[in-house]
Amino acid sequence: MGDTSMKKDQVYILAIETSCDETAVAIIKDGKEIISNVVASQIESHKRFGGVVPEVASRHHVEQVTYILEEALSKADMTMKEMDAIAVTEGPGLVGALLVGVSVAKALAFSHQLPLIGVHHIAGHIYANQLLEPFEFPLLSLVVSGGHTELILMKEHGVFEVIGETRDDACGEAYDKVARTIGVPYPGGPLVDKLAQTGEDTLNFPRIYLEEDSYDFSFSGLKSAVINTVHNAKQKGEVLKKEDIARSFQESAVEVLVHKTKKAAQAFQVKQVIVAGGVAANSRLREALTEAFSETDMHLAIPPLALCTDNAAMIGAAGYIAYQKGNRAGLDLNANPGLDLEMYGDR
Repeated sequence: MGDTSMKKDQVYILAIETSCDETAVAIIKDGKEIISNVVASQIESHKRFGGVVPEVASRHHVEQVTYILEEALSKADMTMKEMDAIAVTEGPGLVGALLVGVSVAKALAFSHQLPLIGVHHIAGHIYANQLLEPFEFPLLSLVVSGGHTELILMKEHGVFEVIGETRDDACGEAYDKVARTIGVPYPGGPLVDKLAQTGEDTLNFPRIYLEEDSYDFSFSGLKSAVINTVHNAKQKGEVLKKEDIARSFQESAVEVLVHKTKKAAQAFQVKQVIVAGGVAANSRLREALTEAFSETDMHLAIPPLALCTDNAAMIGAAGYIAYQKGNRAGLDLNANPGLDLEMYGDR
């Protein structure tokens, strides 16, 4: 859709992200410069439920997306006539939430005769780093979020090879379940991180490394160990400090994440290691990775906090790569909650 035959010196992409509970629109220039990046969070709405309610999230996206679109254009001091393409998260995510963004993107693409680009949500998280500095290939990305924990090898732009993934709970999911166990409100991950900073690693929770030659992760056993420890203490009338539980859990999770990442980076002889996803905002993970890779000649890149959580700037950065490769979606683009990253990169 739209005329894509002419190469432009400057490419402006309007990007939309509605995969979960943030309604976001951004305008990105040449895949690396943020012109505007507006995010409306729904945390307060979902807090009373203890987590994201899909139907509530979808309704909030419907209510907010037009206002966020107008604000992104206003902050950039630009109009739709100056856009070169529309990029939107097509998956993975909550299907109802995704449908809102996809529908808006298709309407904009049709009405303004612009190319439409579907973007994988995790590709977006990875390309958030491209907004800060160029990629150096081959590179390894550690993706850690509420729904994903993966090690992804990249030898060129837009091509992804998953070399390790969680076999059960994602790391961020484990954080949220531990938070509920110790009575910490939603969103639990950041609050567990804050509690851990004043606690001590006294409970010796297990480090789950799996097989020696595996880059996969497992957090279900660690989560269960925390839950069982807390329940056993209650039954005995013992009082455990929340700070110590949080610190002990976090040290176990971070130690495994860093160990696996460094092991894979050395095995594949990468030039750069990048961190992506909401858990990349975790202070202990950032500290431990920085320390681990300071001893190597591999360059570690960790995005600022604002680009760790869901946003549309990252979708625009990934969308630019797809745009340059000639990838286009038709008006039959649909939400794809189970979109595979490797298949997305191969198309």
